[in-house]
Amino acid sequence: MATRLAQEWFTICGGCEVTILDVGEPLLDILPKLEIVHMPVIMDHKIYGQTGEKTAMEIPEADVGIITGGIRSEEHKQLAQEMRKKCKTLVAMGSCACYGGIPALANLSTVEELYEKVYHGSVSTESNGIPNEQVPPLTDRVYAIHEVVSVDVKLPGCPTTPELFVNAVTALLEGKPFALGGKSVCDECPFVREKKAVSALKRPLEPIAFTPGEPMNTVRCIMEQGFLCLGPATKAGCGGAEGTPRCIRAYMPCRGCFGPLAENANPMVDMMGALASIGLDPKQIPDRAATFNRFAGAQGRLRPVPTKGGKPS
Repeated sequence: MATRLAQEWFTICGGCEVTILDVGEPLLDILPKLEIVHMPVIMDHKIYGQTGEKTAMEIPEADVGIITGGIRSEEHKQLAQEMRKKCKTLVAMGSCACYGGIPALANLSTVEELYEKVYHGSVSTESNGIPNEQVPPLTDRVYAIHEVVSVDVKLPGCPTTPELFVNAVTALLEGKPFALGGKSVCDECPFVREKKAVSALKRPLEPIAFTPGEPMNTVRCIMEQGFLCLGPATKAGCGGAEGTPRCIRAYMPCRGCFGPLAENANPMVDMMGALASIGLDPKQIPDRAATFNRFAGAQGRLRPVPTKGGKPS
């Protein structure tokens, strides 16, 4: 009997859905084992009935449910609860679902401030009223899925890697447990630390020093070259079977998309320690809270900036 699969997308760019397409040929081995009962991105199955005849949202019962994107509206919250109720195993796919992702940078502002900026204060928008008809109200902030309902499996990444998606779905189909390890990006990075202090950060677009064609283990640590790399505070796993993290393979600093090292870890605290270890002053980094929590602004890691006299303190 095929495994019944339901999928929903919330506050997201759609990159995780593209990841599923990027699986390529291995996807052909998985699809015959699945019966997709609800997936708005590829099928016309409406949550209020095909003609809108129902008054409450409903999805079919499923063995596995996948949610991409964070929760930003009351409708998202209700649908997450419906997915949890109807799905035996619930998967949060992508950093938006797991940690809030890029949309959770909005947690630095209140809902009122967002409305004011978008509908009144933007130079590219004609000032108008705030939509309030047939539009679900926003939640007070962006939530990760597990903050609203329990989640069985988390697949981080912006987007999740095709290999990680295949491994997780295959494990679920075979009834095997699936979990990521506890290593950091630095643990899987082949670059070499010389443990020498650096004095200043470089601009991100400046070239990293390496010799084309030479082994990666001859390259000096990116952060010791003066580039901000979030590897010390980011969970490993994006490298897949090859091991070397994706951005590192491209000779680029880690941006932190795989999320914090642990559920309650604070990337800003972890990065402060890493920067201090090589003599870098964190004050060189503007907007440190948003930079260190670029993909992990849920769970209270990012909050509205306190103001004094109407100005940020």
